[in-house]
Amino acid sequence: MSINVMTSLPRLFVPTDDLHRERVLLSGEAHHHLCHVLRARIGDLILLLDGRGLCCQGRLEEIQRLQASVRVLRRWHESEHSLPVTLIQALPKGDKFDLVLQKGTELGVSCFQPIETTHSIPVRGGRREAKSQERWQRIIAAAARQCRRSILPELKPICPLAESLEGTHHGLKLVLWEAGAQPLRAVLPAERPAAASLLVGPEGGFSQQEISTVTAAGFQAVHLGPRILRSETASLAVTPVLQYLYGDWQAAPTGQQPESA
Repeated sequence: MSINVMTSLPRLFVPTDDLHRERVLLSGEAHHHLCHVLRARIGDLILLLDGRGLCCQGRLEEIQRLQASVRVLRRWHESEHSLPVTLIQALPKGDKFDLVLQKGTELGVSCFQPIETTHSIPVRGGRREAKSQERWQRIIAAAARQCRRSILPELKPICPLAESLEGTHHGLKLVLWEAGAQPLRAVLPAERPAAASLLVGPEGGFSQQEISTVTAAGFQAVHLGPRILRSETASLAVTPVLQYLYGDWQAAPTGQQPESA
């Protein structure tokens, strides 16, 4: 089967253990998306992915009211070559973080770390956080299906700012701050960093104490010019710059082969 045909097939994310079986049973959201949204028919070819790189091509064999059966035809592994970007994002108001997750997934963010800061909206703890995490996971999966991304970005639990800094020990570390003394371009290295951590504050900005904590952790404070961007816009503005300079934006789109010289 050609690459172009393969990448046009319906894509579903399922648990890893299911992909090691010869016959995969789809239920819940996967069944609904395949049978009611895509309106797949018996005999259709489907791509099943575990979000960690394991991929399967399968054939839809049976459709029932609450589940469907897919016969696995072949398996393989895929990897990503984009710059690993961890987006540490203070939770904005309303559903703006939904946009950050959707577009960040398309742009190649590898890990989302939502945080609470002095001026962010409190969400952590209880049923509200659990429901938010479930919704956010669905948004990430839907965005990954749309952009043909085989590996799902990691979504970490909401945590305080100081705790989020503990896992950022290497690579390029940037905090977007309107009072930052340096423009973004001034701190970008010539060589590709091993990874990048991008810290974005809430609508009310960081407190001076928070900035002191962040810079003490090795983050470089940068600004994005004379215009003050919204919290959800700032991260989506910087991520493509990093992927253009250090990531996989020079590669051909999925399903296309580069032209020969």
